[in-house]
Amino acid sequence: MTSTASKLLGIAILVFVFVIASSTTTYVVQPGTRGIKVTLGKTTEKFLPEGFGFKTPFITSIVAVNVRQRTQTVRAECFSSDLQQVILDLRILYRVPEASVVQIYKEFAGDPFDSLIAPRVQEALKEVTASRTAEQIVKDREVIKQSALVAARQKIGAMLQVEDIVIRNIDLSDELERAIEAKMVAEQQASQARFTQLQTQVEAETAIIKARGEAEAIKVRGEALKMNPAFLRLQMVERWNGKSPLVVPAEANNTASGLLFPMAPVDKQTVP
Repeated sequence: MTSTASKLLGIAILVFVFVIASSTTTYVVQPGTRGIKVTLGKTTEKFLPEGFGFKTPFITSIVAVNVRQRTQTVRAECFSSDLQQVILDLRILYRVPEASVVQIYKEFAGDPFDSLIAPRVQEALKEVTASRTAEQIVKDREVIKQSALVAARQKIGAMLQVEDIVIRNIDLSDELERAIEAKMVAEQQASQARFTQLQTQVEAETAIIKARGEAEAIKVRGEALKMNPAFLRLQMVERWNGKSPLVVPAEANNTASGLLFPMAPVDKQTVP
């Protein structure tokens, strides 16, 4: 029994040593990452692709660097050209190119956002907003975004790829927000007034043109009738309903009245 237990214990120890040795001599680079081989503190100049591989046990380690697109939050405090404080809430989309994996690990320990991306993006935004008023920053959000994106890419260079900058919110002081809102309302009212005035002017011009057209038509019609009386008779014939008009002379009307309503005889005895 004792010898059997000793054999089992020895086999278990050998399996454990084999597993440990296997785990230290192999590695797996997960999808979406690239591996950096570090041997006694020295990194290789080429990254390791996704998949399975072998390494020197105990002295070599594999460090994974994420190459997927990532999103980070940045809060940028800027000033406009009219010296108004503008706070921008941003979302920055970026990723590490394969060609920069080793360099990024050497210089920024694999995650360069806090030390490289965030400061450059904030600097670019401050330069862009400093050339525009607070009102322009609020109205031209897309222009601010594109200008800041171009400036940030130039500052960061090809080491990292900034995919996009999303401006989620723009915070202004309460007084400035009320002033901008009041100005926008006034501009909308003025625009509506100009539209109403233009519409009234168009309607008036349309009425004048219509009246001129009707007057010209009447004039042409009158001249045509004057030059051609037969045209008038033709219109009378076309509009005749087939019945002769009833015309009664005034004398005949009186005679008929006398016949229809004879006067009562006068009593001679009643006459004084």
